[in-house]
Amino acid sequence: MAHGKTAKSSGKTFLEEVRHMLGGETLASCYQCGTCASSCPVARVSERFNPREVIRQSLLGEKEEILFGDALWLCCSCYNCQERCPQKVEIADVFYALRNLAIREGKMPNIYSEFSAGLMSEGKIVPMSKFLEKKRADYGLPPLKPANMDTLRKILSATGFDKLKKKEEPQ
Repeated sequence: MAHGKTAKSSGKTFLEEVRHMLGGETLASCYQCGTCASSCPVARVSERFNPREVIRQSLLGEKEEILFGDALWLCCSCYNCQERCPQKVEIADVFYALRNLAIREGKMPNIYSEFSAGLMSEGKIVPMSKFLEKKRADYGLPPLKPANMDTLRKILSATGFDKLKKKEEPQ
């Protein structure tokens, strides 16, 4: 697929596609001042993540680099960048929009696939261990009730969550 500003998806450029998604509306207001990168706790500890670079690539239409790269998933959603942005770019929300696009393309980290499988099969993202069940009783808390799986499955189906699948990468 062609990269850059001419990369199209459904007749829209990548930038237009992101801007028309919930969370992506403010993307084009970024003028690359770097406040986000200097505010980011993840960027301080990892060279693999720089929110300014992800935003730059998004502005340039580098769809495949963004959606199929790992940087997108390193944002910890602390909102430091968003609170400090002089242009009021909702950076953390842009990351959510980009993640949604990546998921739509079948690209998501394994942990998200595991979370979704657990939710669909047991009604919980993380199973409750026997140790934690005992601790609840020790603290005087009632046992957790099992999830109403019929209702949950209806909700997951209505939202399309039940169709979430990670695309398998060729071996």
